[in-house]
Amino acid sequence: MKLVDDLGRTVIVPKAPARIVSLVPSDTYSVIALGAGARLVGRTSYCDAPGVPAVGGTKDADVAAILALEPDLVIANQEENTRATLEAIAAARVPVLVSLPRTVKAGIAHLARLARLIGVAGDPKVKTLIRRGYALAEAPPPRARAFCPIWMEPLMTLNADTFGSDVLAHAGIANAFGDRLRLYPLAADLGKTAPADAGQRDVRYPRVTLDEVRARGADVIVLPDEPHAFSAEDEAVLHTALPAARVVRVVGKDLFWYGAWTIEAIPRLAL
Repeated sequence: MKLVDDLGRTVIVPKAPARIVSLVPSDTYSVIALGAGARLVGRTSYCDAPGVPAVGGTKDADVAAILALEPDLVIANQEENTRATLEAIAAARVPVLVSLPRTVKAGIAHLARLARLIGVAGDPKVKTLIRRGYALAEAPPPRARAFCPIWMEPLMTLNADTFGSDVLAHAGIANAFGDRLRLYPLAADLGKTAPADAGQRDVRYPRVTLDEVRARGADVIVLPDEPHAFSAEDEAVLHTALPAARVVRVVGKDLFWYGAWTIEAIPRLAL
């Protein structure tokens, strides 16, 4: 099969892969949800796949260990895995499928692409799963406005061009910082100096001040448990900017894991 991944690369897999290494926890979950868990021969230490050998973390995967497993396919993500790792695997002539979904719809399309690549797209259970996913692909009108920090020092959030923000939108929650770009350098992001040209740097995760949070306003403060574990003290600090906002703690996976996980997560996030 020949297909194009999210980097625009043509990926050729001669036959349905029998030996899969997943370097993305959400993709590992999706492969299992598609009924192909028995084909997993490698995964990261962050993946929930007992009995499958770990090949390191998402950022420090062991290329030699991956190649020793003789995979027919490696599943990766542009943000989660390093370029050097993926290039080394591809140089060994192992097909590497790289994803970067920024919307719920793109995440479901990726799940459908995985199903085709693995050769299970015709399975009735898989068809039902993907149908359920596409049924969630249109965001409802927002019922509330949220501030969703992802880090505390410096205080960081996410804008509308992120998967997590789109998940919130599909749960009926508008992102108070949806239009906010990350500025460079840090002083510019904090409003202390003029911004410089961002070039090719990521502008989707702005660093903000409590004053800016206060000025934008929100009905809800959404606190995911990853990538930062917000403490009670953190919550109290955020409440000084939004004293009337309701605080809702959520599982970070529900915001950031695309594919099969999202299909169950969106109903849970209907705050």
